[in-house]
Amino acid sequence: MKWTLSQLQKYRSKGLSIDETINVDGIKEVDSSIRRVSPMHITGRTDIDSKKVTFHFKIQGHLVLPCSRTLVDVDYPINVETTETFLLNVSEYETGEEEVHQVKGDVIDVLPIIEEILLLEVPMQVFCEDITEEGAPQSGRDWEVIHEQVQTEKVDPRLAGLAKFFENE
Repeated sequence: MKWTLSQLQKYRSKGLSIDETINVDGIKEVDSSIRRVSPMHITGRTDIDSKKVTFHFKIQGHLVLPCSRTLVDVDYPINVETTETFLLNVSEYETGEEEVHQVKGDVIDVLPIIEEILLLEVPMQVFCEDITEEGAPQSGRDWEVIHEQVQTEKVDPRLAGLAKFFENE
């Protein structure tokens, strides 16, 4: 997803529509927890004027991440909307509060920015829906994983007498 400035200036009056599917497998090298990346569908438009180019993107696809509890593959959907602005001449434009990018040379490459956005979308923890899937063990000698929906209250038999202590007579 690269455009030269001269290519973009041709769309100055009417704008450029974007509808592409790109491969962003490079993010697996940056974040080793990402197991697979589906091709990302990028849609959007551009606003082009003499001082800046603004891209309005919608990024859709899936990442396959390990479940934090069982280590099985979890399909994590990506659906992100973002606006990225590239300044054509930095000295003539005051940035204010918005984050902007500088154009390096005569080419605008948005792929590194899309990769960065996807890396920011990776959650710290992700859990699979089906807890019966194969993966990390769910119990062992003297331990078991307690799931919120399965949690039951067990009283240690040695403390059973204390449970009756606060009962009203």
